Amino acid sequence: MTSTNPALARDIDGKAISAKVLDEVREEVQVLARQQIYPALAVLLVGEDPASEVYVRNKLLRAKEVGIRSLEYRLPEIASQNDVLQLIAQLNADVTVNGILVQLPLPAHIDEAAVIHAIDPIKDVDGFHRENVGGLVQGIEVLTPCTPSGCMRLLQETCGDLSGLHAVVIGRSNIVGKPMATLLLQADCSVSVVHSRSVDAPTLCRMADIVVVAVGRPQMIDASWLKPGAVVIDVGINRITTASGTRLVGDVDYASARTVASAITPVPGGVGPMTIAYLLKNTLVASQLQRGVRTRHSMPL
Repeated sequence: MTSTNPALARDIDGKAISAKVLDEVREEVQVLARQQIYPALAVLLVGEDPASEVYVRNKLLRAKEVGIRSLEYRLPEIASQNDVLQLIAQLNADVTVNGILVQLPLPAHIDEAAVIHAIDPIKDVDGFHRENVGGLVQGIEVLTPCTPSGCMRLLQETCGDLSGLHAVVIGRSNIVGKPMATLLLQADCSVSVVHSRSVDAPTLCRMADIVVVAVGRPQMIDASWLKPGAVVIDVGINRITTASGTRLVGDVDYASARTVASAITPVPGGVGPMTIAYLLKNTLVASQLQRGVRTRHSMPL
């Protein structure tokens, strides 16, 4: 949706762009079905965290819409780490399961890293396994973390060719910041990563054509951090309390930033829908890699 005020940034519509991705996935799932190949995603939820319940429900719903078979596995909060690892081993060995997603966070007594690295890398649709992380850095075709992949699609749809642009990634997490910087490098951007120890971070950010923010601090980045005309991707999603109740906001002060930026992702409705879309795209790609089948939209976008 483009603002009626030309002085304000236009919104980058993650819902509309994610719908395009889901249409591509649906088309390729139909192609595979004609070859008797049926992609399947296994989702494992441990405990009864309300937010995780919502996320899993949305993922399963989107999977059904594009024709991907979904399998839901639930373990109680008291399940042991060995219980989780045994289930993952069974899913790794099941040739009818193409993707495995363990919904995070896990209960405190379970080692998340041990669980993530127990998943077969070619079924790791979150893209968190160390083999996928290393392959991404080396430029090998692997399953790539969903949120950074979705952010790249938003940028490509908004900016076109990214080569030569200066991108600043605010945040250096393994889930978003680091893979985001790697993908931007692969798109021939000049990339800076800003973090809590960076000196004069706002000045570094004001040099950027593209700013991707993933720090988990509500409304931390305002117009003073941005170069006029910058494109802003806000990965954050934070619930804050105001006089009128609670609401969701990003890591960017949207009202302030859009007075300087040329385009910006709203929260909600920006990055969020892209994460689920690329989870399903990863499931499609995983099924193709496992069967040695490549189709028109197979390559990461």
